[in-house]
Order: sequence, then C-alpha cells, then structure tokens
Amino acid sequence: MTTDRVLTDFEGRTAFVTGGARGIGRGIVKALLRRGARVGVADISVDALEQLREDLGADTGRLGCYQLDVADRAQYAEAASAVQAELGDVTLLFNNAGVIDSVSPTKLSYAMWDHVMGINLEGVYNGVQSFLPGMIASEQRCHIVNTSSEAGLLEAGSGFLYHASKYAVVGLSEALRRELAHFQIGVSVLFPGPVATDIVQNTRGLRPTSAPAQSSRVTQILDTAHEVLKAQGASPDAVGELVLDGVETDAAYIATRSELLPYLRLRTEAVGAAMTHADEFLACQSTRA
Repeated sequence: MTTDRVLTDFEGRTAFVTGGARGIGRGIVKALLRRGARVGVADISVDALEQLREDLGADTGRLGCYQLDVADRAQYAEAASAVQAELGDVTLLFNNAGVIDSVSPTKLSYAMWDHVMGINLEGVYNGVQSFLPGMIASEQRCHIVNTSSEAGLLEAGSGFLYHASKYAVVGLSEALRRELAHFQIGVSVLFPGPVATDIVQNTRGLRPTSAPAQSSRVTQILDTAHEVLKAQGASPDAVGELVLDGVETDAAYIATRSELLPYLRLRTEAVGAAMTHADEFLACQSTRA
C-alpha cells in the first residue's frame, strides 16, 4: 500500500449502499454517516427503509432511502438518477445486497438460477454499470466494495447456486481492481463469515413462488446458517467499520475472520498439485511422441 492510495475524505461525499437498511449494509451506512458522508440507502423492503430512517432520525438530512430490487436494471437506473439528483455524484459504492439460497441438484430450476444470480451477481454488476461512468469522470479518488462471502472462496456446503454467485463476484472484483487502478478507483471484495443478520429469513421471504420446494438438505443448510449467524455472528456495526477501514487503506480483500485459512491452504495445495501433475504428465507424453 502506498499513501497515494489511501482514501480518508468521507465528509461531504455521496455513497450508495444496496441492502443498506439491514444487516451488514446498515452497519456500513451508520459508519459512513459517522464520517460525515451523504448516503443513498437502497433496499427491497420499504418497511426496513422506514425503520432505518426512524432509527437514524438525527442523520436524515444526509440520508436518502430508495426502494430497489437490484436485479431490475430499469429500477436501478431510476434509483441511480434519483440519488445523484438528491445527494450528488456517487463516489463510494457498496454492492451489498444478497440472498443465501440454492436448490438441490435434483431440482434444477432456471427460475432459481435467475433469482440467485440476479441478486448476488447481476445486482453487483448493475451497480457498477450505473455508477462507474461517473466515477471514471470524477476528479476524486473513488471506491467500490462488492460483497461476496466465504462461500466465494471455498466450497463448504452452502449450495451450488450460492457458491457460484459468490465465486463470480470475487472474479469480477479482482479483474475490475486491476483495470480501474489507473482511474484512481479502488475495488475491494468483502468475504463475510457469520454476521448477526436476518439474511436467512429475508432470503426466504424473497424466494420466487415459481421455485421448486426446498429439499430437506437445503432447508437444513438454511436453518443451520440462521442459528450460527444469530449465535456466533459478528456485530454488523463492527463489520461496517471494518469495511470502511478496507476502503481507507484500499484493501483488495476484506474478511471478517480467519477460521478458513487452513482450508484455503489445503485447496491451494490441491490446485498446485494438479498443476505439477499436469507438467509431469505432459512432459512424459512428449517424450513418448
């Protein structure tokens, strides 16, 4: 890290946070407001937005609330125009909205693929496409944070749809970070472990009516996740501060715990072993030829 890549001037800036009325998003919103930023908060739940405005009444002069389905491109464009008109040009973007859902491989469903990818992956891209042109044109250093998950680093039984969406967010973020660096735009990817949020209950409320019934395995995954998040989850407010620390230092990666490190090392070793085997195997084939 070099000093010219440090961002500390939050006061007076405009930030946009999706999934911002609840959970990690709410923690990020509160951290931004403490630093003097103007914050556009997007959430699919009108009730959650109203509750946020009520809870943060003292800061509502710097708070704009927007009901938004991040998978809806037209709706996203309208929200982006509204926040720009009401709060100013967005230079800090937090693509945080997400669901933790999947289906059994025995119940493959285009509806569920579109639902999970629409929120977890396309919702991130919709945010990038909506605000990146303005960031490129800005004279200020800008920053984007995309929320993935520990499930974007390692397959751990969270369901193939969820893993696929979160792995994709990692690749998107890493590539954008490299390609946007010379525009003075930082990109971080967030890997939350357990955080004390209601994401499981919120996910269940958003499940399409056309989706196949959840298998007993997927139901168990979600039930267990809900219990773990409530019992062992980190504070959303603390994670919000951690995220802004990552913005301030232009961190490529923001994690909320270290428990996965041994398993990540095992995965890296297995990939490395496959590459070594390929070199040896192909060399042997070459000598035979």
